[in-house]
Amino acid sequence: MLLQKVVAHSLKKAPKQQAPVLAWALACGSAVAARTRALEYGNGVLRVEVADLGWKRELQALAPQYLAVLNRYVAESVNRIDFAVAPRK
Repeated sequence: MLLQKVVAHSLKKAPKQQAPVLAWALACGSAVAARTRALEYGNGVLRVEVADLGWKRELQALAPQYLAVLNRYVAESVNRIDFAVAPRK
């Protein structure tokens, strides 16, 4: 609980445009964070890059849970998460 308070305090002090990006790994957990990348935040929308369409569908279903966690940690509300499939290399 103490660690959670420290993290929340730090994220609330982060620049508003960076806080949701920084909080993504905390909201989704390490397994998902390892396979995704928070790209940017603006106008209430967090853009997250995912590996493929399957991941996009799965994470879209979990988006309400992620939003609830994100909004516990950031000063400016995240209203939506847009999942974008990473370009093929």
